[in-house]
Amino acid sequence: MRVIVVGLGVQGHKRRAFAGEDFVATVDPYNAAADYRDIKDVPLDSFDAALCCIPDEPKFKILEYLLANGKHALVEKPLWTRTASELDELGRLARAANVVCYTAYNHRFEPHFVRMRDLIASGELGRIYSCRMFYGNGTARLVRNSEWRDSGAGVLPDLGSHLLDTCRFWFGDIDARFKLVAVNCFENRSPDHVIIGNEDGACRIELEMTLLSWRNHFACDIIAENGSAHIESLCKWGPSTFTMRRRILPSGRPPEQAVTLVQDDPTWKLEYEHFKGMCQSRAKTDLSNDIWLRDVLAQLEEVVLEQSRRRRRQDA
Repeated sequence: MRVIVVGLGVQGHKRRAFAGEDFVATVDPYNAAADYRDIKDVPLDSFDAALCCIPDEPKFKILEYLLANGKHALVEKPLWTRTASELDELGRLARAANVVCYTAYNHRFEPHFVRMRDLIASGELGRIYSCRMFYGNGTARLVRNSEWRDSGAGVLPDLGSHLLDTCRFWFGDIDARFKLVAVNCFENRSPDHVIIGNEDGACRIELEMTLLSWRNHFACDIIAENGSAHIESLCKWGPSTFTMRRRILPSGRPPEQAVTLVQDDPTWKLEYEHFKGMCQSRAKTDLSNDIWLRDVLAQLEEVVLEQSRRRRRQDA
């Protein structure tokens, strides 16, 4: 499979590296090192698929062009469009051309995320009472120095899309009625710390995301009828530990099993192999997860933007 990389930034360089010998060219309107400035300048007979590492705004037009011309596309999360009908249109185009439109959520390939999904699916934990996740990095200043990144709902679509997708990865269909718990613009114009929650589904969910965690960190605690399960850190920030504790009745210190991984981040390679396999098998494109995520984020972003504007007025 011959692939081009559209958007030669940090993500684009990563995708290019893991495409290996499949890589043929780059496209970027601003990076002088790119082979082409515009996607339409690339000869259509020179590639089979595109890895789109681009900002939200041009995503629809670029994907529309690729899919309409029979090209597979991987696009970095979230797959944002102005309207839900545009997502429907991308799905229709992909299915009509028998090509794959795939949104990259590389955390689905994190070993402990897969372990958590399998544990939940096994039923061993019994009824799930609550799931709490924290995801933080220390990029607030980098975001503030980038006009296009320090805009809109800030950290919510950036890190929140990962957490919301992880909920779907683990629990399947869940209630879309997430509510805003807290929003702050501690250092940036756009929100750099957000907490959202959902009390209406089968289990309670709380998701916290921030650009102000000076050491990058992920943590998850799932409390359930028969015990609990926990993830501490990701492979890229390792060591990464998965712990399962089995409940003792009527009470007592639970026995626990822990698995700790010290390794390089495997998710980029695994995700590219997954995407390539989908392209080779001509897997049917299904954007229902993207539509769900767009609906949740759109509802939350409206509230986040209003509250962040109110806070800035109060601080002025």
